[in-house]
Amino acid sequence: MSVAFGLLALALSALLSIVAWGVVSRYLVNEQQSAALAQADLHRSLLAQGIVQRKDTVALLLNGLPTNGSIGATAVVAGRWYATSPRVQPVTLPNELIAEAIAGETATQRIRLEGGLYLAVGIPLAQSDDAFFEVFPMGETETTLRALSWVLTGAAAATTLLGAAFGRVASGIALRPLNGLNTVAAAVASGRLDARLPIGDDPDLAPLATSFNRTVGELEHRVIADSRFAVDVGHELRTPLTTMLNSLQVIKNRENSLPLELREPLDLLSGDLQRFRTLVVDLLEISRHDAGEQLVLAPTAIGELVRIAADTAAGRRVTTIDDSARGLSLPVDKRRLERAIVNLVGNAESHGGGCLGVTVTREEHDVLVRVDDGGPGVADEHRPLVFDRFARGGRASSEGVGLGLAIVRRHVAAHGGTVHVEDRPGGGARFVITLPITRP
Repeated sequence: MSVAFGLLALALSALLSIVAWGVVSRYLVNEQQSAALAQADLHRSLLAQGIVQRKDTVALLLNGLPTNGSIGATAVVAGRWYATSPRVQPVTLPNELIAEAIAGETATQRIRLEGGLYLAVGIPLAQSDDAFFEVFPMGETETTLRALSWVLTGAAAATTLLGAAFGRVASGIALRPLNGLNTVAAAVASGRLDARLPIGDDPDLAPLATSFNRTVGELEHRVIADSRFAVDVGHELRTPLTTMLNSLQVIKNRENSLPLELREPLDLLSGDLQRFRTLVVDLLEISRHDAGEQLVLAPTAIGELVRIAADTAAGRRVTTIDDSARGLSLPVDKRRLERAIVNLVGNAESHGGGCLGVTVTREEHDVLVRVDDGGPGVADEHRPLVFDRFARGGRASSEGVGLGLAIVRRHVAAHGGTVHVEDRPGGGARFVITLPITRP
């Protein structure tokens, strides 16, 4: 918008400058031309009177004319030319001007002599084919017009800059409500359903802000209600699921006494129940997050938390804590962050060919947790989707329910961090958690 204001100011100032220059220049030229014509006509009258009275020769009469305001005069009388200055000769005058004056017409024409601008005036004398010519300098007028053009150009440039500045300020004021709407909409899109637009006094924007806030409020209520429903359903499922798992374990304990044809269905049932249990637990975790469960922050040695969670999930020692991160304490929600680490290590163990290592390092203002696996890696086209719900890396037959990495992203984002996947040097995938270091 500032560019548009600047261009508009430039167009208007240029138009006004052109009009002003045209009016002033025409006025100045007309004034000087009128003065030159009046003076030349007076000198013509004196010359004509002297010729009629035959007081002196034409040359002496020309030399006796006043020279104030002109650089010289010349005349053609009875076919002979007379001049008062070597600068004003018939050869220096335009042929058109001479022809018009000899033909009985008063004429003026601007000419260039020695690099300067002059006004030549031609007036017929009493006798046919006789004419008087006088040349007047226009240097002052030319200087004045040149100065005027510079002033108008500077004024146009200043007006353009002022217009651009005004446009910037005006656009900032005009777009401020839209910027606020964009900020709040982005916050809502990122999951902050409690974000609201301030309702100001603008009669045009207040209804929009009210409608937007009402819509977001209804969306928040719907999401919370759905999340609580999912939590309630999950809790209701846990009891019969626990009963089925315990019953299945009792049957598994007596598996040797079962007929062979029942053992295979029992194994299939056991695997599906375990997947069902994982699904319920993960759904409960996500539902609690969607329902707005707050973080329970406590100062925690980040390296030790990662080591305990990763080594326990892998069933062996896989964690390395860099000296830069050793002893570093951060305020974190221990349960959520442990769950994120466990999910990444479990994903590496189940789908990535095994967890090859977990490292904790500090880089400037962030703590980085890297989880490496020995699998085939994640293809570039699948990386933007791998943290979505029910994503399975593009493999339809992949085991798991596809919620583990979605939980990782949610828990890390709740701490103000990010998580992404990249190639591990030497092959495989590397999942990287970046957590900002909270400063007091």
